[in-house]
Amino acid sequence: MTQGYPKPWQSYQEQLDLVIARGMSVTDQPKALEHLERIGYYRLSGYWFAFRERTELCCPLPQYKTKTKPTRIPLDTFKPGTTFQNAIDLYVFDKKLRLLTLDALERIEIALRVDISHVLGKHNKFAYLVPEIFHESFSLQLDTKTGLTKHHAWIGKHAALINRSNEDFIRHNKEKYGLPLAVWVACEEGSSPVGCVA
Repeated sequence: MTQGYPKPWQSYQEQLDLVIARGMSVTDQPKALEHLERIGYYRLSGYWFAFRERTELCCPLPQYKTKTKPTRIPLDTFKPGTTFQNAIDLYVFDKKLRLLTLDALERIEIALRVDISHVLGKHNKFAYLVPEIFHESFSLQLDTKTGLTKHHAWIGKHAALINRSNEDFIRHNKEKYGLPLAVWVACEEGSSPVGCVA
C-alpha cells in the first residue's frame, strides 16, 4: 500500500527550490529555509494555496459518480508576484488570530462556568448530581447498549476525572470537604463533563 505513494522525501533546500521553480519569489533564502525547518513545507503549503494559479472554469470528471459543478482547479504554479513572505505573513496573521480567538473563548468559558455554578449552587450545592434538573432525554432515557442514562454516564466520566485530577484545588476540596465536590468546584475542573457543560 505505501509503495504506491508517489511523493519523494525532499530536503528543505529541495522544497525551497521546488516553490521557486513554480514561480514563487524568495528574496531571503536563508530565512525561507529557516521557516521551512521551523514551520514545515506541508503546513506552509496551506498558506500559499490561495496564491496558486487556477485553470479556467471547467467541469472535472467525477471520480465517484457525484455531480460536479464548474470550478477552477488549482495548478502547481504560483500567480505572478507571489512571494514566500506572503505565506509567512498569512501564517503569522492566522496564528495571532487563533490566539486572540482562544483568549476570547477562554474568557467566555470562564464567565459561563462562574454563572452556571453560581446559579446552580444557590439552588443545590450538588446540582449536577440531581438528574431531575436536566432534560429527560439526558436524565431518564436509557441507552440501549449500556443500560445507562446519559446523565449516569456523564457522572461516571466526571468521577473518573476528579479521581485522576492533580489540581491542587481539587485535592484540597477532597481532603477538607470530601466527595462529592460542590458544583462551583466541579465546574472548575475544565476537562470534566461538569466543567465542559459549563
